[in-house]
Amino acid sequence: MIAKRFINLFIISSISVTSFAQNSSSSTTSAAWLKGGVNFANVSYNSKGEVDDANLLTSFHVGIMGDITFGKVLAIQPGIIFTGKGSKIQKGTSTDLTYYKATVNPYYIEIPVNIALKLPISKESNFFVGAGPYIAMGVGGKRKIEGKAFGVAYSSKEKIEYSSDDPSTFNNEEGTGLGVMKRFDYGLNGTLGFQLDGGMIALNYGYGLAKLQSGSNSSEDNDNKHRVLSISVGFKL
Repeated sequence: MIAKRFINLFIISSISVTSFAQNSSSSTTSAAWLKGGVNFANVSYNSKGEVDDANLLTSFHVGIMGDITFGKVLAIQPGIIFTGKGSKIQKGTSTDLTYYKATVNPYYIEIPVNIALKLPISKESNFFVGAGPYIAMGVGGKRKIEGKAFGVAYSSKEKIEYSSDDPSTFNNEEGTGLGVMKRFDYGLNGTLGFQLDGGMIALNYGYGLAKLQSGSNSSEDNDNKHRVLSISVGFKL
């Protein structure tokens, strides 16, 4: 039911943007890009949104981005992306007598909608910079723990459990136990890059605004929010 609402939201948004483009002047152009790349994910730990660089987790993303350009300089760039987020905590190294590493790597279907300014470089290429909101729904992922206690190795792996929260109640507690993540994430994007003749390279930063844990009133939990730096390459479809 939740997934159906999320998909319907994307369909309605796409139809609205497409209809607007079709009703615009002849200077409007549209294109679709297949994009993917690497994510450098982390989680903030205080009210200032700061992160610990030691907790950086490498993941990936892949998806489709629309590009509806008005007058060659202004564009709306909606998309649907499968993307990995999360972070890790590590104490010591695997060669130490006592060692600990915990990794949380959730996966989301994310819908960003950016507004971008394009600066032409040549007839077939431009530099673009933009920003906008995103909404994302958790669809999978793993928690992994490994380590050693006085030379004795141990490890565990489990699927990430998400709450069944409603997308219209982002900040409400859902009453789910510890270790459960909220299903929906939302936040802001900043993006810049180059569109070349049939190719693209871009840098994106996702600044999450939603707390991650579900069913907890801890003030420390409220400070935990996604931060994702992404490097993408793309090809025009």
